[in-house]
Amino acid sequence: METKDIDIIKNVRTIEWLKSQLLTTVANLYEVLAKGEEDTKENLENVISDIILQSYVLGKRLGLSYKDINSTLKENIKLNLIEDHKIERWYGDLSLLLEFITSNEE
Repeated sequence: METKDIDIIKNVRTIEWLKSQLLTTVANLYEVLAKGEEDTKENLENVISDIILQSYVLGKRLGLSYKDINSTLKENIKLNLIEDHKIERWYGDLSLLLEFITSNEE
Protein backbone atom coordinates (compact mmCIF):
# COMPACT_ATOMS: atom_id res chain seq x y z
CA MET A 1 0.00 0.00 0.00
CA GLU A 2 1.23 3.49 -0.80
CA THR A 3 2.01 6.07 1.88
CA LYS A 4 -0.77 8.29 0.51
CA ASP A 5 -3.32 5.47 0.98
CA ILE A 6 -2.10 4.86 4.52
CA ASP A 7 -2.41 8.58 5.33
CA ILE A 8 -6.00 8.67 4.02
CA ILE A 9 -6.94 5.61 6.06
CA LYS A 10 -5.27 7.08 9.14
CA ASN A 11 -7.15 10.37 8.67
CA VAL A 12 -10.50 8.59 8.24
CA ARG A 13 -9.89 6.54 11.39
CA THR A 14 -8.87 9.67 13.27
CA ILE A 15 -12.06 11.45 12.18
CA GLU A 16 -14.19 8.51 13.31
CA TRP A 17 -12.35 8.40 16.64
CA LEU A 18 -12.80 12.16 17.15
CA LYS A 19 -16.52 11.88 16.39
CA SER A 20 -16.90 9.15 18.99
CA GLN A 21 -14.89 11.17 21.52
CA LEU A 22 -17.13 14.17 20.92
CA LEU A 23 -20.27 12.10 21.45
CA THR A 24 -18.80 10.58 24.62
CA THR A 25 -17.94 14.02 25.95
CA VAL A 26 -21.45 15.31 25.25
CA ALA A 27 -22.78 12.30 27.17
CA ASN A 28 -20.41 13.24 30.01
CA LEU A 29 -21.92 16.73 29.98
CA TYR A 30 -25.38 15.25 30.52
CA GLU A 31 -24.00 13.08 33.32
CA VAL A 32 -22.34 16.01 35.10
CA LEU A 33 -25.53 18.06 34.85
CA ALA A 34 -27.65 15.16 36.12
CA LYS A 35 -25.43 14.50 39.14
CA GLY A 36 -25.12 18.11 40.30
CA GLU A 37 -22.23 17.34 42.64
CA GLU A 38 -20.13 19.77 44.67
CA ASP A 39 -17.44 20.11 42.01
CA THR A 40 -19.94 20.63 39.18
CA LYS A 41 -18.42 23.99 38.10
CA GLU A 42 -14.96 22.47 37.64
CA ASN A 43 -16.40 19.42 35.88
CA LEU A 44 -18.49 21.61 33.58
CA GLU A 45 -15.47 23.73 32.69
CA ASN A 46 -13.50 20.59 31.83
CA VAL A 47 -16.27 18.96 29.81
CA ILE A 48 -17.21 22.09 27.87
CA SER A 49 -13.57 22.88 27.12
CA ASP A 50 -13.15 19.27 25.91
CA ILE A 51 -16.15 19.71 23.57
CA ILE A 52 -14.63 22.90 22.15
CA LEU A 53 -11.19 21.29 21.81
CA GLN A 54 -12.56 18.18 20.10
CA SER A 55 -14.68 20.31 17.77
CA TYR A 56 -11.68 22.35 16.66
CA VAL A 57 -9.51 19.27 16.11
CA LEU A 58 -12.30 17.47 14.25
CA GLY A 59 -12.74 20.53 12.05
CA LYS A 60 -9.00 20.55 11.35
CA ARG A 61 -9.06 16.86 10.37
CA LEU A 62 -12.01 17.62 8.06
CA GLY A 63 -9.91 20.22 6.24
CA LEU A 64 -10.98 23.40 8.01
CA SER A 65 -8.56 25.92 9.45
CA TYR A 66 -8.87 27.18 13.00
CA LYS A 67 -9.02 30.71 11.61
CA ASP A 68 -11.94 29.83 9.33
CA ILE A 69 -13.77 28.09 12.18
CA ASN A 70 -13.37 31.21 14.33
CA SER A 71 -14.46 33.46 11.49
CA THR A 72 -17.57 31.37 10.86
CA LEU A 73 -18.31 31.33 14.59
CA LYS A 74 -18.18 35.13 14.69
CA GLU A 75 -20.44 35.38 11.64
CA ASN A 76 -22.86 32.94 13.24
CA ILE A 77 -22.96 35.03 16.42
CA LYS A 78 -23.54 38.23 14.39
CA LEU A 79 -26.35 36.57 12.45
CA ASN A 80 -28.01 35.47 15.70
CA LEU A 81 -27.66 39.02 17.04
CA ILE A 82 -29.42 40.37 13.94
CA GLU A 83 -32.15 37.75 14.27
CA ASP A 84 -32.65 38.74 17.92
CA HIS A 85 -31.88 35.31 19.37
CA LYS A 86 -33.70 34.62 22.65
CA ILE A 87 -30.47 33.99 24.56
CA GLU A 88 -29.24 37.43 23.53
CA ARG A 89 -32.53 39.06 24.37
CA TRP A 90 -32.78 37.38 27.77
CA TYR A 91 -29.14 37.45 28.90
CA GLY A 92 -26.94 39.29 26.39
CA ASP A 93 -24.69 36.23 26.11
CA LEU A 94 -24.05 36.48 22.39
CA SER A 95 -22.81 40.07 22.58
CA LEU A 96 -20.52 39.11 25.43
CA LEU A 97 -19.20 36.10 23.51
CA LEU A 98 -18.56 38.13 20.37
CA GLU A 99 -16.74 40.77 22.42
CA PHE A 100 -14.67 38.06 24.12
CA ILE A 101 -13.73 36.34 20.87
CA THR A 102 -12.91 39.62 19.14
CA SER A 103 -10.81 40.94 22.02
CA ASN A 104 -8.77 37.70 22.22
CA GLU A 105 -7.79 37.50 18.56
CA GLU A 106 -4.13 37.57 17.80
